[in-house]
Amino acid sequence: MTTVTAPTASTGQQRRRPELAAFLRARRARVTPADVGMPPGLRRRTPGLRREEVAQLSGVGVTWYTWLEQGRPINASAQVLDAVARTLRLDRPEREHLYHLAEVPYEPETDGEEAAGVSPEIHGILDALVPHPAVVYNARYDVLATNATYDLLFASEPGAPETGPLGIRNVLWTLFTVPEPKCPVVDKRLELPLMVAQLRGSYGRHIGEPAWEELVRRLSQASPYFAELWRSGDVMPPGTRVKTFRHEAVGEIRMTSVSLSINGMPECRIVTYTPNDEASREAITALGAGR
Repeated sequence: MTTVTAPTASTGQQRRRPELAAFLRARRARVTPADVGMPPGLRRRTPGLRREEVAQLSGVGVTWYTWLEQGRPINASAQVLDAVARTLRLDRPEREHLYHLAEVPYEPETDGEEAAGVSPEIHGILDALVPHPAVVYNARYDVLATNATYDLLFASEPGAPETGPLGIRNVLWTLFTVPEPKCPVVDKRLELPLMVAQLRGSYGRHIGEPAWEELVRRLSQASPYFAELWRSGDVMPPGTRVKTFRHEAVGEIRMTSVSLSINGMPECRIVTYTPNDEASREAITALGAGR
């Protein structure tokens, strides 16, 4: 289950391991024996659990856990890190931080939980932006929350699948699989390469995670154009851009997209779309009004 070999540390490991050691010690110190159903014992010299108690509760060897907490370059599986995270009562951001420091791909428990994590306050912000479209994406471009105008702009065609290959709505799946005349993005050859480059920029932090690998695999199967763009290896971060959309009811709409990070939701962002000229402003107002 665990490996206690000590391979030569890379430069990345040399940086991460001291951080990992400090993080584990700090998290261990805040968990009391009572928190995990253990008797307090006699004369504890330090607060929190002992190393051997963490190892016992996590089902790992004392030597292995000691080496991990000392920052030695040992290997850990996701299952073992999950056990340690449960023992140390780590919340979701802390669990993700643990994985990154240990250089193990992090896979959130479920996408449904991520979507459920969009707070009422964020939903209120999206609704307050109407008639301007607004959406919450994660790093895979899964659609976690929207306002009414965004839903009108990206309305699915009758009979089209409501969700992507992971069982959750995904804007990349929509844009790469919808027939060209029905695509809401006017210049796909300009915009889609940028979106795929942003996806790949995030993918580097999630290589090997089942949800990411499945999305890339299914998109590559469904769209030769996506497969071509993915093979290019281009990478770029999200940024502000002017994009042109079309809607059968109001025609073309030029809008500026802006990405905003969200506290407490790592790698998720609000994307807002603001009309870029007066004609577009009138068109988006008409769309939001349902005319």
